[in-house]
Amino acid sequence: MSQAVSPRTTFQSSELSRASADVFAAAADHPVQVTRRDGESLVLMSESADKARASLLELAAQLIAVTSSTDGSLASRMGDRFPWMLALSPDDQERCAADIVRAARASFATNQPHLAIMEVNAWRETAAAIAAGLGREPLEWLDDAETVERP
Repeated sequence: MSQAVSPRTTFQSSELSRASADVFAAAADHPVQVTRRDGESLVLMSESADKARASLLELAAQLIAVTSSTDGSLASRMGDRFPWMLALSPDDQERCAADIVRAARASFATNQPHLAIMEVNAWRETAAAIAAGLGREPLEWLDDAETVERP
């Protein structure tokens, strides 16, 4: 039985010149710490990981502003910060607000920015589809099952 190898998260600064490919490969997958004898350690990460962290911090700033106010419901306060939410029904606005806050809490607790970012993006895309009129056409369900040959 083979044991899973955990990804390496710490490298010495000398490894940047001796084994840079290994360091860069690890940093492309997850942030790595580069230790230095003569100074504070550095963190090396991909640009997409850095952008995800920045997006999460921006969302955190918005959520702190929304939750620190007491005027109106959470959904109405979030609608002021995220105007695309106004395309949603009142019930969906409430559900959206709760889902985003829940996903943000999970992101903060697990250091996984994609959880909150994906939730915001999914709700924003849903609001955009509703605003574009998608989903208004009546659905036509087929009553008879149709057998299709395997290709």
